[in-house]
Order: sequence, then C-alpha cells, then structure tokens
Amino acid sequence: MPGAPGVSIRKFEQRHRQELRDIAYDTALMGEPAGLFFDGKEIICDVLTLYFTDYEPQSCFVAEADFGLAGYLTGAKDKVAAEKLTFRKIFPRLLREAFHSGVFLKKKNFILLASILAGILKGQFIAPDFNREYPATMHINIKNGFRGLDIGSRLVSTFLEYLKYEDVRGVHLATMSDAAGTFFSQQGFKRLYCGKRSYFRHILHKDVPLYIYGKKL
Repeated sequence: MPGAPGVSIRKFEQRHRQELRDIAYDTALMGEPAGLFFDGKEIICDVLTLYFTDYEPQSCFVAEADFGLAGYLTGAKDKVAAEKLTFRKIFPRLLREAFHSGVFLKKKNFILLASILAGILKGQFIAPDFNREYPATMHINIKNGFRGLDIGSRLVSTFLEYLKYEDVRGVHLATMSDAAGTFFSQQGFKRLYCGKRSYFRHILHKDVPLYIYGKKL
C-alpha cells in the first residue's frame, strides 16, 4: 500500500501512550494545539485519549516511523459502552482532579466551559442517534508534517478490517473539519448529519460545522 516511506501501521502498545497523548494535544483543535482553548495538558489529554489507551487499547492503531509516532487512530467497538464507562469511571476522577488543581479557575478554561454550557442551552449538542446501525466509533490524528502522505487512509483501512474481523456492523464519527469530511468521504463514509458548534467562537470568531459520518461494514 502506498504511503510515507518508513511509516508502519501497527497495533497500539503502552510504549506509545505518551506520544499518542502528545499528538492528541498538539492537534486537538482541527489540527492545532489544545493550548489555544484549554490550560491544563494532562486533563485535556485524559479527556481525549484515556478511555481508548487504558480501557480499550486493542481497538487502537498507530503510524510508527523511525523517530516515533506520525499519527494514530483510537477506536471503540461499542460507542455506547465506551461512553457509559467514561461517565462512570473516568469523568468523576477527572472532575475531582480539576477541582483540586484549580483548573476551572483559569480564565481560558472558564471561558470555554461557559461557551460549552451556552451551546448546551441552545440545543447544539442534540443530534440523531446512529449507534444502532453504526455502533463503533473512531478518532484519527496525524502529526503536522505527515499529513497528505496516505497515513490516515492506511490507519482507517486497518481499523475497518479490524472491525470486520470483530463482526462490528458499522462505525461513525464526528468532525468539525471540512477537510476531514472530504477525507472520510473518500474512504467510503456517508455524511449522516450536519449541525454547528459555537463554543470555539471566542477563538475562531465564527461557528464551526459539526459533521457525523458513518460507514456500514
């Protein structure tokens, strides 16, 4: 399969954990660092990756080059089960840590939380439920400097083969990026829903789209 020379797609291992977290942080806002919207690297990395790396690592894949990771794909075979575990075990612990460390008192974080709450009140987080037809979910990030080299499509292809082997009938994901939407369409995903999000308006000075894409296997 064509792609960046020297980059191998392989199963996630715990030795990849910190590098994966670093990439998640550095690409969190449509390819830009999470520091633009949140002050507290460990907490935001936990929010983005902890379930996948610590509770379902078998569904995660990495693109590994000689120097380290060029990108990753984190996935869950059952999004509903993953969310239940996250809300039961992970979020309560993160909330305790955040309160004890005073993270919510930092201006940048307070503004973000207020913006998210405003979005909730506007109904922006209400979306159709696609979990029955597309039970799995995934998230993919490629390190800056390695985009456009076919790494993303190789990661997606590997994950889809894994889901087929596990008898999972479909997968869906959300993205706020038009470029990502084009990428997933090229991988055979269908756009299932389009909404909008306003909680980054204080940074981007505009609302952003929220797309949900799905693919049956």
